[in-house]
Amino acid sequence: NPAQQRAERPEKCVLAYTEGLHGKWMFSEIRAVFSRRYLLQNTAMEVFMANRTSVMFNFPDQATVKKVVYSLPRVGVGTSYGLPQARRISLATPRQLFKSSNMTQRWQRREISNFEYLMFLNTIAGRTYNDLNQYPVFPWVLTNYDSEELDLTLPGNFRDLSKPVGALNPKRAAFYAERYETWEDDQTPPCHYNSHYSTAASTLHWLVRIEPFTTFLLSANNNKFDHPDRTFSAIARSWRNCQRDTSDVKELIPEFYYLPEMFVNSNGYHLGMREDRTMVCDVDLPAWAKKPEDLVRINRMALESEFVSCQLHQWIDLIFGYKQRGPEAVRALNVFHYLTYEGSVKLDSITDPPLREATEAQIQSFGQTPSQLLIEPHPPRSSAMHLSPLMFKDQMQQDVIMVLKFPSNSPVTHVAANTLPHLTIPAVVTVTCSRVFAVNRWHNTVAPGYSLEQAHHLPIEMDSLVANNTGSNKRQITDLVDQSIQITTHCFVVTADNRYILVCGFWDKSFRVYSSETGKLTQIVFGHWDVVTCLARSESYIGGDCYIVSGSRDATLLLWYWSGRHHIIGDNPNNTPRAVLTGHDQEVVCVSVCAELGLVISGAKEGPCLVHTITGDLLRALEGPEHYRCPRLISVSSEGHCIIKYERGCFCNFSINGKLLAQMEVNDSTRAILLSSDGHNLVTGGDNGVVEVWQACDFKQLYVYPGCDAGIRAMDLSHDQRTLITGMASGSIVAFNIDFNRWHYEHQNRY
Repeated sequence: NPAQQRAERPEKCVLAYTEGLHGKWMFSEIRAVFSRRYLLQNTAMEVFMANRTSVMFNFPDQATVKKVVYSLPRVGVGTSYGLPQARRISLATPRQLFKSSNMTQRWQRREISNFEYLMFLNTIAGRTYNDLNQYPVFPWVLTNYDSEELDLTLPGNFRDLSKPVGALNPKRAAFYAERYETWEDDQTPPCHYNSHYSTAASTLHWLVRIEPFTTFLLSANNNKFDHPDRTFSAIARSWRNCQRDTSDVKELIPEFYYLPEMFVNSNGYHLGMREDRTMVCDVDLPAWAKKPEDLVRINRMALESEFVSCQLHQWIDLIFGYKQRGPEAVRALNVFHYLTYEGSVKLDSITDPPLREATEAQIQSFGQTPSQLLIEPHPPRSSAMHLSPLMFKDQMQQDVIMVLKFPSNSPVTHVAANTLPHLTIPAVVTVTCSRVFAVNRWHNTVAPGYSLEQAHHLPIEMDSLVANNTGSNKRQITDLVDQSIQITTHCFVVTADNRYILVCGFWDKSFRVYSSETGKLTQIVFGHWDVVTCLARSESYIGGDCYIVSGSRDATLLLWYWSGRHHIIGDNPNNTPRAVLTGHDQEVVCVSVCAELGLVISGAKEGPCLVHTITGDLLRALEGPEHYRCPRLISVSSEGHCIIKYERGCFCNFSINGKLLAQMEVNDSTRAILLSSDGHNLVTGGDNGVVEVWQACDFKQLYVYPGCDAGIRAMDLSHDQRTLITGMASGSIVAFNIDFNRWHYEHQNRY
């Protein structure tokens, strides 16, 4: 069957990209297990690993899926969604996952972004990067792709999210309504659209310029690219087609909001010449986007805008909710071919092999509608005005909300704000240059708008635990460090539960684990051939498990595993590292771990900065301008924005794929840098005692706090990104109100 052969070719090509795969995964690496559909049948399973990769399996029947789930570790669907770690959760229906999760409430309270919430809905509704027929679906949100300037305060620049793509143009909407009303095919139920908003073909259409999708498309198309006039070649043209062409109702994919590389023909594919005699190469961008990074950033800004936030629940109703099927779908002009819906066909009941093959091929070509998550209207998001009314007033909140002085005058060289409410000890842990540490309990964040005097009466408490400095309660690390080591923030790591502090720089080439409760040494970790110079940890996984990276003078990095359950480095009897990362030829002085992308970024004393995977593969060097040679600080966001501070006040912003996006040179007093969680804002502080906030994409200065009476040595943000904690050279810590949303509204509306 030719249709079946075409459908099978992409699977064969997948094997070409998995030559090193031996079908072995460690049980200890499994972090989440989801039930999945394959060809509309509940016969598949997707397993997510600690290194942020995932693998999808299809089985003969649902009973086999259940057996496999009960043979795997009891991890549920991970810890991100507020659900218990139980096998029954892995076997729950998408609707049950939606009802039991706390994500909708978190989205309403604006604790997570629109992007994060849409990824959550896609994930529990069965959408996955491992199946082109069920690729995650995201909405078009902008309508203006022609103007030289884009104003994100104008409603006219935004799409009506209460309507499907096919109903946005009134003339085309009338065409689809008439098609449904005059349906004459007795063999199939009526529908508005013959094509779907998400198919394998549409996904490959968007991603044609990057591998492995180029190979998938060629394999499915007799080793040829599509006709040049049908190839994705311009954003504005694709939007117009989605409004005019009666066979095109495509929505977008998540990459439109984070992957600028998809718009660049970096591999130089010959995509042909259009009828207007123009060659198809890079994607033509809107006039308001000078480069692909601008398009992605502004697209993301639009997705997170107030206009989209107030309407997004209506789009969710169409794609995942009560307008997905039934009478409400008919009224909303939102009915697709019946073979796209869950439960429309039972393949096991089709005994005729050719008929079954033809049905499978049809399902693959028509696309698959996500599982329906709710049968009542989705609740709207709370307005920003309701949640942060002071953000919209002329009188902004007090900048400094607390100053805490320690008995020791030693500079505070490391700050770790692990302030999540569910922790046993939400706290700000500080370590001084003399290695005196304190666990400062954190009970709540100060409400924006309060003065320093009012703050003293609010439910925030920071009680230093360093006062009793003798005997069994000693709070100073007295073990001898190598005399040549300069104590900096890179010498320390605090575990996510605030119970342990990891320290490096010891003469015996170890780094060590101390209890923050007792101050006692609990573990000594060897592995390097020279003194360990820097440490970093990833965000925590289940039970506080995370990756620890140690860099040393022997120019290597070792990647370790911290077991939150056992409070020990290593999950193997020999306490060996998970990976050895090589490539530097000088002392490693700074390192950062991006667990979400499975990457380690490190800097040698005189350069360069290298990017490794957490399995040890060297991917690339980050090359700045010629005189940007000596990296000293690295900050990486969860989405791969990477800021590197070099000597002499030089800063670079790199994409995680190695592209230099921006650079600046400032007064060389910076001692600490920090990216906001979304990577859009950079906070810096240094010897001049001034905290500055920058727009990371172009290093535009957004805000300067009043100067402090001492230099800044270390910084961290509270979990809600509303409080900045700084460690001072005077031995104090200062808490600042910080409001990234405020600067978004003030500075980022017009492009």
